[in-house]
Amino acid sequence: MDEKLREQFDGLLTKYTELLLGESDDELKEKVQTWALYTYMSKSMPPLVKHWNEQYPDAKDGIKELINEIKERNEQHRKDQQ
Repeated sequence: MDEKLREQFDGLLTKYTELLLGESDDELKEKVQTWALYTYMSKSMPPLVKHWNEQYPDAKDGIKELINEIKERNEQHRKDQQ
């Protein structure tokens, strides 16, 4: 990926994170990126993700925590918007 595309995509990810969570920094962007990719993979290749979850139960727990954190932050952000 060339640098221009990388920078432009980073801008998209920054804005997506802001709209989803109400704020954005490098750590939150990484969490959102991981969440989005994991969610996409679990829908497009469920056997692969199931195998990974079985191989790495501690990582599966970490992903669950990440998903819950993003869900809670999103719910709080939406509540704050009202």
